[in-house]
Amino acid sequence: MPTIQGTIEAAFEKLTGVTVEVIGSSRTDAGVHALGQVAHAVLKDCPIPTENFLNALNNLLPNDITIANVQEVPDAFDAISDTISKRYDYLINTNPIRSVLARNEWHRPGLLDVDKMAKAAEFLIGKHDFKSFASAADERECSVRTIIQCSVEQECDIIKISVQADGFLYNMVRNIVGTLVEVGRGRWEPGFIKDILAARDRSAAGPIAPACGLCLMEIFYE
Repeated sequence: MPTIQGTIEAAFEKLTGVTVEVIGSSRTDAGVHALGQVAHAVLKDCPIPTENFLNALNNLLPNDITIANVQEVPDAFDAISDTISKRYDYLINTNPIRSVLARNEWHRPGLLDVDKMAKAAEFLIGKHDFKSFASAADERECSVRTIIQCSVEQECDIIKISVQADGFLYNMVRNIVGTLVEVGRGRWEPGFIKDILAARDRSAAGPIAPACGLCLMEIFYE
């Protein structure tokens, strides 16, 4: 299947004549968007100046992939292990009419109590065991993560849920969003988040939100 990584690697090879492995910092589910993905590639003795790489690569990429910045980094830099935190945003469109132009939103018509959702989000901030918000397919031994920031805001018909953490479990953000929506529609009170965390059981949390509304916004380094 075509992938973003493979497409960029093919552009590298066409540009330089060398097979290069592009290592992305964060894996995203199918259907999830990324505006702030970071990747590194080792390319030595290349005659193309760094400042020319940006336009050269973009000229070889399809319209749905764009390189935003290119820069040289120390040999020891690693896009994965040097990450200190990541931020994802999730957009929910509550308008009764679905927009045919918006591919980066979950169209969920109907009112949600954003104030209660925001209060519930505060219980997620800090260092917790997020086993209840991990996909059953996530087999990592440690499910403890630290959420640095978790907010819920609304502007007109769009609700934005923003989550920044030192790391994420598989489907963690989408499961958080689905749970906050359950709070917003009145199924649970905000404080029930504490019970969900304590359960360490995926079935204790809300349903998973669709992939289309999720976007990787930024990856933070020292």
